[in-house]
Amino acid sequence: MTIVGAFLRRRFPNLPPTVPRFFQVDHDTQMRGDCHWQSNPAKHPTLVIVHGLEGSSDSGYMLGTAEKAYIAGLNVVRLNQRNCGGTEKLTPTLYHSGRSADVRAVVEELIERDQLPEIFVAGYSMGGNLVLKMAGEFGDAAPRQLRGIVAVAPALDLAACCAALNETQNFIYNRHFVRELKRRMLRKAELFPQIYAENGMALNLARVHSVRDFDELITAPFCGFKGADDYYARSSAMHALKKIRVPTLILTAQDDPVVPYRTFDRAELRENPNIELIAPQYGGHGGFVSRVGGAERFWAEARIVEFCVEQSATKDQSRKRDSSTA
Repeated sequence: MTIVGAFLRRRFPNLPPTVPRFFQVDHDTQMRGDCHWQSNPAKHPTLVIVHGLEGSSDSGYMLGTAEKAYIAGLNVVRLNQRNCGGTEKLTPTLYHSGRSADVRAVVEELIERDQLPEIFVAGYSMGGNLVLKMAGEFGDAAPRQLRGIVAVAPALDLAACCAALNETQNFIYNRHFVRELKRRMLRKAELFPQIYAENGMALNLARVHSVRDFDELITAPFCGFKGADDYYARSSAMHALKKIRVPTLILTAQDDPVVPYRTFDRAELRENPNIELIAPQYGGHGGFVSRVGGAERFWAEARIVEFCVEQSATKDQSRKRDSSTA
């Protein structure tokens, strides 16, 4: 399901044209959101979606979730993390699994500048770690407009996930990520040679054969960590779970080859009444491809939208729109 979910060709005929939006998330960094607004955005809930490692706003699961959410009456922001979706020129920095402040900045701008009444945030894999970490960092100070969080196959224990990627049966995923990470770094070096090309990056890239190698030799030194272990320890959302105070749904599969199911066996997750964990036996890494057709074909996408509608104070309006466009 991991492979089918990632590479199955899909069409999204009910998703309206994209409206790009640039969010200033740091003094030297912008992130591009690909947006789909309802006719009167302030009267509808808004879903911000965050992709996983080496994904983008154009990943199939991002577009699929966006289409379902828009049909259900939500505004949608498909958010590109730093450097993703062809946005390398918008920042001199790199993206990594600890940059939850970026997502928080987007949420706060939508609340303060756009006056949107209800915000939901959903993240896949690495994006799932980011949204959970953000929710925990908000803690008791979460804005009332932040109505819910959804994390699909969240890599909330980064060290365990990287160890899983290094297992023999996962060589195809490790190879894919390493290849794409290296390509992205070469593009960054062309744009910002004074930061990357002149600081031994090429030599380090030649030594990268796994995602952990990349984090040890590239992510850590260029992002202010002492090494991969320090990066994983400081960036994993598992440390933030007990502080989450907004309704949160976690979807993961027990057969996920990348995110070990044992990483969810945590007291801080089980004992937090704000968190619901749903873990079917099958689903792969974020795939969740069902034999049922229609909106339920991609099970996790449907669950995200269902959760948002149920948690929304305007859910009756959303359902009315959903039935009128079905």
